[in-house]
Amino acid sequence: MVGRGCFWQRSEFKERPIVKRVIAIRHVHFEDMGSFEPVLRARGFAMQYIDATTDDLRAIELDRCDLVAVLGGPIGAYEEALYPFLIDELALIERRLASGRPIIGICLGAQLMARALGARVYATGVKEIGWSPLTLTEAGEQSALQHLAGGSVLHWHGDTFDLPDGAVHLASTPLCRNQAFSHGTAALGLQFHVEAGGPQLERWLVGHAVELAHAGLSVIALREATARLAPSCTERARQCFAEWLDRISAAEATTETVAARA
Repeated sequence: MVGRGCFWQRSEFKERPIVKRVIAIRHVHFEDMGSFEPVLRARGFAMQYIDATTDDLRAIELDRCDLVAVLGGPIGAYEEALYPFLIDELALIERRLASGRPIIGICLGAQLMARALGARVYATGVKEIGWSPLTLTEAGEQSALQHLAGGSVLHWHGDTFDLPDGAVHLASTPLCRNQAFSHGTAALGLQFHVEAGGPQLERWLVGHAVELAHAGLSVIALREATARLAPSCTERARQCFAEWLDRISAAEATTETVAARA
């Protein structure tokens, strides 16, 4: 018989929801998770931004993170002599990749992932900035990136990378062969930006004004293209990201089931 004063009575017990944690490592404030954030919130993720330039990357407890996102920025993944924080960031990415737990890299983030996996990152000699479609590989068509087929995505980079050993090539463009890759079941690198677009791109137009001017690109034309193409891209990007998260969850569930039976 349970007494009225017992703290564990059924009427007083409330199951607490499990909160998933995602940390997003950013290099400039306006390059954030963008259209991916609503997907994460809907799935119960608690967002935390880490500033690679000023925060202590060595203090991040990776085993407590359900997802690590490494975002873009206007520097090279090979420029640690100029930006020493990249040394700690690469070490963090190496540890995360070795753990086999979920990580996604976007633009600079994908380049850092490629370098952490032993691949070369280097300047292309040309800027790929603007909206254009991807060409998916056969593997890309079978991946979560299938939602991006047939539509344009935003490109904004001047560097590229060789495909890392053991990685699966997912997408390309005429100017850049390695636009996306996966490594294992839970690592995804995207050279392009599907998380950005819409009104938030005004921050990019201001923040990258010098780069646009040096590249001889029209701010007005880029704004007009964004107005036409970003709404469709945003919806497809959310579908792509949601399916990628679903596939990771399914793979983790399978692993747990196998481990329980062992």
